Amino acid sequence: MNAEPPRRLDTILEELERASEPSHLQVISEHLRDLFRIDHLVYHWVSAAGDQYGCGTYDPAWVERYLEKEYLRVDPVIKGCYQRFHPVDWKRLDWSGKHTQAFLKEALEFGLGNQGYSVPLRGPNGQFALFTVNHRCDDETWDNFTERHRRELILCANYFNQKALEFEPDRAPAPARQLSPREVEALTLLALGYGRAQVADTMSISEHTLRVYIESARFKLGATNTVHAIARAISQGLIVI
Repeated sequence: MNAEPPRRLDTILEELERASEPSHLQVISEHLRDLFRIDHLVYHWVSAAGDQYGCGTYDPAWVERYLEKEYLRVDPVIKGCYQRFHPVDWKRLDWSGKHTQAFLKEALEFGLGNQGYSVPLRGPNGQFALFTVNHRCDDETWDNFTERHRRELILCANYFNQKALEFEPDRAPAPARQLSPREVEALTLLALGYGRAQVADTMSISEHTLRVYIESARFKLGATNTVHAIARAISQGLIVI
């Protein structure tokens, strides 16, 4: 996982912004998997009614098996992330139950890695989604990977969710609350403790342009100031830190 990625993250995110149909998300998930040099990358949507939609690099046979056996009901990742807003390392979830152990054994047999990291996402009308990276390696290697790429993974998760909402008009947020990917990125970095100069540098924009993004997001969220905008974005699941 330490080799130089085959392409730049910003190039892939530009591809994601230009995506015009759901099938493009599958291709982009494969590009991101290759970028991060991991075994799997998955975006998994679960509606309030239990309907599921996903794209990613798991074996299609495992996806079919997961749906057939209704593993949504026993999957510790779904259960463990549903009440959380922060990214979750799978090692911190409860895998001790008999049914859970059987589920994990079968997942590994279908080629999933022993390590996972999921970003919970929430949107309008009870939308819940997960952006997950998965790999087979030791704990130290995985801890180093997630620490190094945490910000990028959160950013990718929000870009994926925004695009998925565009493809699901019945579930899309009202225009007044819909943040652009760049507004999400700006608020996320500020929420993580970056100063404005650092945020502008990270996003490769001027501080003036950054102020435009922040003010636009503040207006959409009906916030009185930047701190208020960040708090509202977090509480509404529009950004994840």
